[in-house]
Amino acid sequence: SFPAMSSLMHAAKAEQNHHGQTKDDVFLCIPPLYHTGAKMHWFGSLLTGGKAVLLKGANPEFILRAVSEEKCTIVWLLVPWAQDILLALDSGKLHLEMYQLKQWRLMHMGAQPVPPSLIKHWKQYFPHHQYDTNYGLSESIGPGCVHLGVENIHKVGAIGKAGYGWETKIIDEQGNTVKQGETGELAVKGPGVMVCYYNDPKSTKEVLHDGWLYTGDMAMEDEDGFLFLVDRKKDVIISGGENIYPVQIEDFLRTNENIHDVAVIGLPDKRLGEISAAIISLKPGCACTEEEINLFCRQLPRYKRPRKIFFADVPRNPTGKIEKPKLREIYGAAHLVEAQNRG
Repeated sequence: SFPAMSSLMHAAKAEQNHHGQTKDDVFLCIPPLYHTGAKMHWFGSLLTGGKAVLLKGANPEFILRAVSEEKCTIVWLLVPWAQDILLALDSGKLHLEMYQLKQWRLMHMGAQPVPPSLIKHWKQYFPHHQYDTNYGLSESIGPGCVHLGVENIHKVGAIGKAGYGWETKIIDEQGNTVKQGETGELAVKGPGVMVCYYNDPKSTKEVLHDGWLYTGDMAMEDEDGFLFLVDRKKDVIISGGENIYPVQIEDFLRTNENIHDVAVIGLPDKRLGEISAAIISLKPGCACTEEEINLFCRQLPRYKRPRKIFFADVPRNPTGKIEKPKLREIYGAAHLVEAQNRG
């Protein structure tokens, strides 16, 4: 249809505007093509006639070998893939001198909040790389309605500002724009906003308001106009009347040198309503106790410190997002049994 074609064309123009693709760029496309992530970033190269390489699988060695052998200049990564590459480099399983990577100019990420500590670590190995964070939804024709911009790496941690042709605002529960520095729901408006959810007028009405798409993501704008993603609205933990945003705690915990990946979820609690729990995946060969994690978390305000610590794998779906509903189901049930046994 015409609206769909117009939206797809704008996605291509926005991507090319953000990352300056030319016919000489080679884009490495890794994620599943049913996902609106790398596929839409590919559009920037498609628009300019640049080459693309489709890679099946996200093994760190495969990625570096593909970049080297196919002379890739742009790679879009998910957080766990970047973590795996860094882990392989840290452990000595991969050696950069084995690959031809000088032509690789841009690494950008999206699909979930990007820990600032991850990018600082990445730049230690790839100091010449341009970097960008991209934010978007399927309902906004994929990534790019907000982006950091390669010139703003000093703002790592932010998702950026409104992308090419887009507008943004942060609103309260009544739809009013909040004051700068306050947390609210991110709303976006632009050429890529969907027409509707198919055969679901009720859900459509909940998220579309006068051309604005209510994203369900909580965000904050700083004094320089940069947007920071705080968390998914449905993942916010309300404990004793305090709003706890898991992403903030996850970013903090990832600064611990023993931690490979982490997810923070809310568990039901009779007195506080919910308490926060951290599921922690340690780096291979690293040992860490619950007591050590609790001691590390003393740097956080008391109400933000996880009340429960579990050491286990952190499940992620094929698009890199942490499967928090699954974690709430697993650990919520275990927590309930424990509470009943105590009672």
